Amino acid sequence: MNTETTSPPSGLASPSCYASSCGRVTLYLGDALEVLPMLPEVQAVVSDPPYPNAAGHFTDAVEAAREFIARYTCGHWMIFWDELESPPCALPLVAKHIWHRSNTNRPDNYEPIYEYHADGKKRASRVLPYPVIFPGLTGCVEATGHPTQKNVKLMMRLLDMAKAETVLDPFMGSGTTGVAAVKTGRNFIGIERDPKHYADALARITNELAQGDLFLGHNK
Repeated sequence: MNTETTSPPSGLASPSCYASSCGRVTLYLGDALEVLPMLPEVQAVVSDPPYPNAAGHFTDAVEAAREFIARYTCGHWMIFWDELESPPCALPLVAKHIWHRSNTNRPDNYEPIYEYHADGKKRASRVLPYPVIFPGLTGCVEATGHPTQKNVKLMMRLLDMAKAETVLDPFMGSGTTGVAAVKTGRNFIGIERDPKHYADALARITNELAQGDLFLGHNK
């Protein structure tokens, strides 16, 4: 398996970071704003960050998410966010996609995904029908217990739309964006502050790397 655990970068209060020996994956356990100055340039940020919501999920981190989006420089963003406000991204909005949560009957089973690009060229807005991933729902064998875990196939679709070689998710949760990146042959940088979710992400992504070693040759 292509895995290697290293000491955290200087300035991080987190106990560990991870880099795969193949060079395709780097994961940080820590605060996204603390890691931000150390981040390299990437082709796209694809993320479901904490945003204003009535369910109370991660609302203590919404301001940090706003600040990260405003401060980090990248030419292409795809961001899950609230319907009542837009993410504070300075780039032109080029599309607004809709995730249709296809396995629920709730009235709030649609979630917007804002796409920004430095070139300002309009993209086609898409409706993306993929099931919710949550413990207890039929067929959700990949559920980790994270309350807003995303569907791997949904994230693979977004990465294919982004066409990026290296993808950053600064609020990676249980690591679905990273799993999708490995599955589609991309490089990935992820950040997560919660130790439990970080551990889930690390396990899922390193398992996917191992599958690539065995069957796809992506990581060799």
